[in-house]
Formats: sequence, structure tokens, C-alpha cells
Amino acid sequence: MNIENILQAAVIGAIKELYNADVDASQITLQKTKKEFKGHYTLVTFPLLKISRKNPEQTAQEIGSYLLEKSPLLSGFNVIKGFLNLTVASTVWLNLLGEIDNDPGYGFTPVADDAPLFMVEYSSPNTNKPLHLGHIRNNLLGHSLCEILKANGKRVVKTNIVNDRGIHICKSMLAWQKWGNGETPESSGKKGDHLIGDYYVLFDKEYKAELAELQARGLTKEEAEAESVLMKEAREMLRLWEAGDASTVELWEMMNSWVYTGFDETYKKLGVTFDKIYYESQTYLAGKEEVLRGLKEGIFYQREDGSVWADLTQEGLDEKILLRSDGTSVYMTQDIGTAKLRFDDYPIDKMIYVVGNEQNYHFQVLSILLDRLGFEFGKGLVHFSYGMVELPEGKMKSREGTVVDADDLMAEMIQTARETSQELGKLDDVSPEEAERVVTMIGMGALKYFILKVDPKKNMTFNPKESIDFNGNTGPFIQYTHARIKSVLRKAEEQGIAVDGPLQTALVLSEKEEGLVQMLAEFADVVKQAGSEFNVSLIGNYVYDLAKEFNQFYHDFPILREKDEALRTFRLKLSRNVATTIKKGMSLFGIDVPEQM
Repeated sequence: MNIENILQAAVIGAIKELYNADVDASQITLQKTKKEFKGHYTLVTFPLLKISRKNPEQTAQEIGSYLLEKSPLLSGFNVIKGFLNLTVASTVWLNLLGEIDNDPGYGFTPVADDAPLFMVEYSSPNTNKPLHLGHIRNNLLGHSLCEILKANGKRVVKTNIVNDRGIHICKSMLAWQKWGNGETPESSGKKGDHLIGDYYVLFDKEYKAELAELQARGLTKEEAEAESVLMKEAREMLRLWEAGDASTVELWEMMNSWVYTGFDETYKKLGVTFDKIYYESQTYLAGKEEVLRGLKEGIFYQREDGSVWADLTQEGLDEKILLRSDGTSVYMTQDIGTAKLRFDDYPIDKMIYVVGNEQNYHFQVLSILLDRLGFEFGKGLVHFSYGMVELPEGKMKSREGTVVDADDLMAEMIQTARETSQELGKLDDVSPEEAERVVTMIGMGALKYFILKVDPKKNMTFNPKESIDFNGNTGPFIQYTHARIKSVLRKAEEQGIAVDGPLQTALVLSEKEEGLVQMLAEFADVVKQAGSEFNVSLIGNYVYDLAKEFNQFYHDFPILREKDEALRTFRLKLSRNVATTIKKGMSLFGIDVPEQM
């Protein structure tokens, strides 16, 4: 039962009867009534005044009176300055709760075999450093978007492109070769991605020292950079790698294998998976082929030094390099190749790139270049652009080793959850094993929720301590609400109180109870909106509002102590469906909710 659609149809009928006019649904604006007014839905009458030829108050009064008389949906109405506030009868809400209760998949659309196929790219790590806080936001947004698209009935392929080649990779390789003394993850006791990241930082440190020494001899900064032996060696290593030099490739494979083992461990902790992983070392050649084809066909042009460029001035942009003078490729080249291979591999209907907003220009250019190369999918690419994430201390820089490591942050979140839970006595009645499981759930839930509740387009500051609060708009608050409801349901079972009895439709509900059923009914629309707008934060806002409303209801109304059996059954069934909806909503964020806390 979609109450809004039924009300909309009733209003259309009322206008036909009252004013002998035909209107379509687009002219009927129904909104959720604001909290300060009585009612559930508000009809905006101003677009109808040309039809009624009366003032807003008269129009609202006439439509309200007609609907109250003719529609069994309504129990009352009121008019506030031309806004018609409609109160839906308790019977309707009781029937609607019964429908939601009988539909385990409520809010989610089953995925059909012929549903549109969405490919979502996220993570995109470099194999010269471990995952950091920025990667966490990327991974969580990508994973959540995939879950929301699936909940909207879309087929989804979760994909990753690993940046496993290029000058930045060679910097780590060169530093290890020069100063590593054969160090391995086993000999150092470090995760492989952390070990390689240390050498990336070491290269930058030595490079800066070299530049300082050259400048001290009287060279300008630009002259020093041009004379840097370290950078020349790194570029030569890249050239050797692209030429297939055996010893260079062997070193590259060994160091990358260490990193992949480390990445897998981090992804597992984060709860993130992929259906298909592409590697730039495999896709850049396909990109070079396309660029050379474009050059041959006159789509691109070559400069005197041999570099290949695209002229985008007609599109109001600049010129973009696609191949360097030494023949090595750039990110754009490999993204062209990756896109081609993906559309060769899958019948993709929509390709979505989850990449930070600093790459807006890059994806604007990629779309144009793919279109010029004759790929029909070029114009349809979606860049899911999101803002940067920082800590209260400020911006992170991986070259300088000031990033917030993903593994360290997750460990810190779980430890903070442990300390906070112990202080509040949340784990007093559970076994040590269960306590550890719950604190992991709380710590990871706090991290994921705090990041995903923010509009993806906005920059954000992640505050670990603030995120773990059991009050306010946090993951632990929502998780605790779920556990609280589960506790009530367990006590009902222990006391032999049935929850599955039929709902008596003659019950008169409070505004708070009707409002909670209305919120449950909105879940399907929120999931749909989050999927169509690619805005995962809508789910977080909804689940928090639902948890907050339930807690107010729990505080104001008895559940197990309610003496009226029919009303008690309703409140238990309402509580159970709130818990179910919280669990579904949080699952779209990859967050587990505990049965007890």
C-alpha cells in the first residue's frame, strides 16, 4: 500500500468533482507534514488556485471536507495558510504495518537476470603505499553504493583498478634496491604494504636531501630537479620495466606481491570485496594502442619531441598529454585502456567511477576522449565525485609519511569502542568472546557510519572520539537502539507474550506510533532515492531519524508493561519492524548490528 499514491488519486478525484477539471499527478504536490503541525501529509494548494478560482484557504477547506467525507483513508484535516494538512486514519497505519511485517524484503527490489548491469570502480590503490583514511572513505562509498544499487534491483559488478605501475612505484622499488638490504615482510615483521610504503617515504626523504644539496651549490630548484640522479634512476627503472627488463620486472613482481597480501588483510577488516580486479600493468598497453590509433586517424597529434597530445580547446579545456616523449604512458592512457577492456568483458549499462573530486577534470577529459575514439559508452560514464576527508589535525601527505594509516585507524576505533563500552558498562553481561565481537562491531560501525552519513560531495573531518559516542548521530547509537529492541523482544518471548498475533484494526494509535509506521513506510522511497541520486548519506540520515524517533517512543510509551493486549501486540510488532529496518539500512553501509549490548 502506497498511501501517498492513494491520496494523490483521491485529490485528483476531488478536483474533478469539485471543479470539473482534470489534473495529472505532477500537479499534485504532497509533502510530509512538518512536525509542528498536526497531520501526516500536506497538500500544497497554490498550484490549484487557477482551477478552483478561490483563495488558498477556501480551496484547501473544500478539498479537505470532500476527502474527509469520501475517503476512508482520512480521520481529519486542518488548513494552515492554504496548506491542507491531512491526518490518515489509524486503521490505515495498522494495515500498512501488517503489510510491512509480512514482507521480509520490504524496501529492497529483487535483482532480475535481465536487470541493468552497473559496474562500480572503487578503491584504486597504488602499490607503493598502504591504504589510508582517504582510501577508507573511497572504499566505504563504493561498497555502499553497490549495496544500494543491488537493493534497487540492479545487477552490480564491483571492480578495482590497481595502480601497480608508473614512476611512483619505481620510487619505492629503487629505494628498496638501494637501502633495503634484502628486507622482507617476514624479516621485518611488517605488513607488506606498510614495508613498501616506508621505502616510498624514504625515497622522498633522500630526494629532498639531494635537491637541497644541489641548490646549496647554486642551482635553482628547477635546475636541481633536472639534475637529480635519484629521479633519473627512477625514470630509467620505469623505462626498463616498460621494456620488459627481466630483473626489473622480477623485483616489481616480488614487491607487489607483498603489497597485495597486505591489501587483502585490510580489505577483509573493512568488509570490502571485489568481483573483478584490473591492473594498470595490463591495461596501459590497451590504452597505448588506442592512443596510437587515434594518432593515426588524426584524432590526436604528435609534437616534435615525440609526445602524443589531445587538443581539447574546442571543448573549452586545454591540451592533454597521452604519451610522453619516451613512449611511456600517463594515467589518462591507461584509463582509456581500462575502460575499453571493461566494456569488452561485460555488457555494462552504466559505468561509475568512485574517485575524489580532485579528479573532476580527469574524468571530464576521459569521457571526451573515449567519445572521440568512437566508444559509444564515452558520454555515459558517471564520475561519483566525493570530497576529501581529513582528521582534526589537518591534511595528509603520503610522500611525507603523515597519512593516517587505515589499519592503525581501524585498530584505534576498536580499542576506543572497547574502552568506551567498558566505561559505560555495556558489556558487563556478555562473555569475553562475545564482548570482543561486539566491540569490533561497534568500532567498525562507528567508523563506517561517521564517514557514510556525510553527503559524499562534501569535504569532511573524521573525528574518532566523536564517532564512537553512544548518543547523537553515530553508529553506536543506532546499534544500541537495535540491541535495545532485541532485548525487549527477548523479554516478551521469556514472558510468553506473543508478537505474531493479528493486529486489531480498531485500535486508536498515538501520533508518535502513527509517525513511526509512516517512517517505516518511507524506507522503500529512501532506498530508491539513494540509488537514483547516488547519495548513500540519505540512508544514514533515515536510519538515525528512525532510531531517534523509536527511542522517544520507548521513553514515553510502555511496551511490555502495556495492559491492553491488542495495543501491546501492536507495539511489539512495531518495535520488531523498526529493528528489522535498522538492520537493513545499516547493512547497506556494510555495518553489523548486535543482538545485545
